[in-house]
Amino acid sequence: MKVKACIPVIPSTDLEKSLNFWVGGLGLMADRHMWQEGRLVGCMVHNESLYFWLNRRAGERIPPEYHGISLYWTPENIEATRDRLKHHGFEVSEIKERDYGQTEFFVTDDDGHSHCFGIATKER
Repeated sequence: MKVKACIPVIPSTDLEKSLNFWVGGLGLMADRHMWQEGRLVGCMVHNESLYFWLNRRAGERIPPEYHGISLYWTPENIEATRDRLKHHGFEVSEIKERDYGQTEFFVTDDDGHSHCFGIATKER
């Protein structure tokens, strides 16, 4: 058996608000919207090679002491990606060169999920 793809399911307390991060901040497209009683409860966000399913999560935002999902992104242009997220209102860390050979910055989305964006320092 060969696995062709894996689509992570990302829980969100407010999908319409979360789209600001996924579509506005990351530049992904949203489709396959699912509605329930006039409220967005699911949708696919993607580009030509990445796919994520956003799904309504019951309850409140993930508490800060809880470590849920973490995503490590490898953008084509780390500075432009950071600037875009900042432009969309997200608090982003400074870009730092790490001693393990990566250049990275971090952001936490409105649902409390941690996102690290990094590239090999030699590619910068």
